[in-house]
Amino acid sequence: VQLVESGGGLVQPGGSLTLSCVVSGLTVDDYTAAWFRQVPGKEREGVASITIADDLTDLVDSVKGRFSISSDNSKNTIYMYMNNLKPEDTALYYCAANLSRVVGLRAAQYYYWGQGTQVTVSS
Repeated sequence: VQLVESGGGLVQPGGSLTLSCVVSGLTVDDYTAAWFRQVPGKEREGVASITIADDLTDLVDSVKGRFSISSDNSKNTIYMYMNNLKPEDTALYYCAANLSRVVGLRAAQYYYWGQGTQVTVSS
């Protein structure tokens, strides 16, 4: 199983970015995917999660109203739309997946991980 993230970059406060995660190697269409972020010296934080079969979602409180998560099953791709970005959103963002139908934001729930894409919010 491979997860490959893209879409990170440098953006000014208030700006927007869309992260993409292409999932390959999973032979089922029934799994859960999530986005996590991590800054040096801190624990990995769950940001958003989605069940592929029925599009149930969960987001951490700090991004509700600004971020959203979706999936395109025809492209095996998970997206996270990030709006009104703040400097505190700066982090390395990871895509993750597991073979369940339960949304969740705990890193221990996931065993497939991508390499990450850097998001920097700065003026």
